Amino acid sequence: MINVEWARPELQKFLSAARVVQKDDGDFAYWTTAEPPAAVLAQAHVVEPILDRLVPGWPTMPVHGTNDSWDQHREGCTRALVALDREQEIRENLGEDAPQLDASHLHPWVWEGARSLWQSGHHGEAVRAASRKVNAEAQNKLGRRDAAETNLLKSAFSTDPAKPGQPRLRLHPNDGSDTFKSLHAGAGAFAHGCYAALRNPASHDPQDELSQDQALEQLAAFSILARWIDQGELER
Repeated sequence: MINVEWARPELQKFLSAARVVQKDDGDFAYWTTAEPPAAVLAQAHVVEPILDRLVPGWPTMPVHGTNDSWDQHREGCTRALVALDREQEIRENLGEDAPQLDASHLHPWVWEGARSLWQSGHHGEAVRAASRKVNAEAQNKLGRRDAAETNLLKSAFSTDPAKPGQPRLRLHPNDGSDTFKSLHAGAGAFAHGCYAALRNPASHDPQDELSQDQALEQLAAFSILARWIDQGELER
């Protein structure tokens, strides 16, 4: 959770530093920021990750300011302050105050792969990048480069004993139980679904951009898969 008591004054500090004012050097008047450029830049470094968290896609949102280089940041900070102050109220008055999923709390492989594209508003490409990261980490853990994605993970979650060049991932001890069989069959099917139904169609038609909600759901699916791969015990 974001530290509201820290974030709010940092946003306000940027708005104060980047405020447009008129100054006079004795020969002519000109418009500039209230604080020197270096001070504004330093505060921008602090507020940008706050904006990434509170106002996804803020760098590409339309602005209505003075057309200087800090307009995007000013509007982002204004939106972020409203989000801090009134988000709970907005959720309560628009309907059910349901839990919200924070993308930064997804498995690190997924969020590391998706972060930069997600923050720039490229949600579909963020999902594709996350899927590639999960595949790469699975290949690293299994020590395989001869297979990828669906084929790699169906083999990894197979209930058959490990073979030379085909290690397995075990989510439950192989005790011959139905739990062992169903868990690994389900994990293999889930991996197939992630890559066949989510990653592959998106790659074939990248112009069909996902909404933010759709993309977040898909990132959550890859996060589940990533946790299974990460936590699975390697059997050689």
